Amino acid sequence: MILYYSATGNTKFIATELAKKLDDQCIDLLGRIKKNDYSELHSDNPFIVCAPVYICEMPRFMSDYLKNVELTGNKAVYFIANSAGYAGITGWLAKKLFKKKGMEFMGCSELIMPRNYYISHYPQLTEEEIKNRIFKSFDKIDDIANSIQNCEHLKSRHVFLFEKLITLPFNPIWSKHKLKTEDFFATDKCIGCGKCETVCPLNNITLKEDKPTWGTTCAHCMGCIGNCPTSAIEYGEITREKGKYNFEEYRHFLNEIR
Repeated sequence: MILYYSATGNTKFIATELAKKLDDQCIDLLGRIKKNDYSELHSDNPFIVCAPVYICEMPRFMSDYLKNVELTGNKAVYFIANSAGYAGITGWLAKKLFKKKGMEFMGCSELIMPRNYYISHYPQLTEEEIKNRIFKSFDKIDDIANSIQNCEHLKSRHVFLFEKLITLPFNPIWSKHKLKTEDFFATDKCIGCGKCETVCPLNNITLKEDKPTWGTTCAHCMGCIGNCPTSAIEYGEITREKGKYNFEEYRHFLNEIR
């Protein structure tokens, strides 16, 4: 069974491609996370958890969910991290989480996908760079699937002590002081469809008079921006300048390389 959370499509792409290659069930955890649904998930096959990387870790709301949900059946679990270039301590934390649940951690693999966090200081990727990342990840998924089919451990990247010492205190501080919502707003292109409210994993967005409003609990997942059907949601002026990202815009390219 493959479990995943995806804000703008990268992790969904990884999870669904693995499901096709392994002929396995694939479950999007978004609805369960939003509803605090911790009902049992049972799999006779190894569990495969696919997650994006936020601030060098798995999203806190996702790791909190996985700590509390009951995973029954097969005790083996693989972890696949989707990063924009650096997975930090994600794999190490995932190993700790699943071992605490009494599961056998079968290793972590990292795939580098296009960045969706355009409100950062990082430069915008070119079309060629985006396609190159998708192509390399698509190619690597084959190797991961073969390893899982053969019940082999994935080779996890070694996490150094200094990475743990820096990230463990840094992540909560950054989350508290930097993940602000004041700069989110909807332009006149907003049609009041409510998609942003639906995709928010923290239920932080509500529609008022058919316009989205943001609360203070935000993971900066970029789901609201990246999934808006009319590109009406902005974050200050920076998204106007740097654009937005959703994997579905490159679906045609994926079809070309299959």
